[in-house]
Amino acid sequence: MSQSRKTVVITGASQGIGAGLVQEFLKRDYNIVASARTIEPVDDPRVQVVRGDIADPQTADRIFETAMKRFGRVDTVINNAGQFLSKPFTAYSASEFDQLVAVNLAGFFHVSQRAVAIMEAAGSGHIINITTTLADQPSTDVPAMLAALTKGGLNSATKSLATEYASRGIRVNSVSPGVIKSPMHPVETHAQLAGLHPMGRLGDIDEIVHAVVFLEEAEFVTGEILHVDGGQHAGR
Repeated sequence: MSQSRKTVVITGASQGIGAGLVQEFLKRDYNIVASARTIEPVDDPRVQVVRGDIADPQTADRIFETAMKRFGRVDTVINNAGQFLSKPFTAYSASEFDQLVAVNLAGFFHVSQRAVAIMEAAGSGHIINITTTLADQPSTDVPAMLAALTKGGLNSATKSLATEYASRGIRVNSVSPGVIKSPMHPVETHAQLAGLHPMGRLGDIDEIVHAVVFLEEAEFVTGEILHVDGGQHAGR
């Protein structure tokens, strides 16, 4: 496999936004390492699949071992894997806390740390995190403290890493979605959730994908939290 083609790592790649990202980066002729707990092989030599729980450091090891062995480079990492659970604060269990912190924060940490080591050696790279507008514009209609805690942490980490590594050619950005029509949200909840957005509708997966592509191509942008949320971050 030629090492001249760029390589992107996409976590949470089996459905929803992640699956949309895989298709878009294939159109752009990237090599792709696609990871999820359950994901089927893709009949395309540009795509390598790594199954595993992103909260497990060994999954991150296998992702980057696969990328370097198969493609010889890692240019972009999209930290898309995540979990969301809406409950009143006092209703969260200790196990739910542990699970969301493990997936949303530890998964980001293990993947990004390994990515930065490779990118720093290469002198360039780009990390994009998928967060949520509920981290900085909470709503009484959707109590989601654990989303605010974990995805809000990613927003802060985005700025911290962007400043730490800008001089070494590594950019770090985030896309902060509103509520997106995806398997995460049952159809019967769509009408209520659309009311969170001043635009009065849910977002489409393609709208998040296009935002990721914008950041990928915007070489003078780093430390950005790009809201794609129908105006939710501005209030309602």
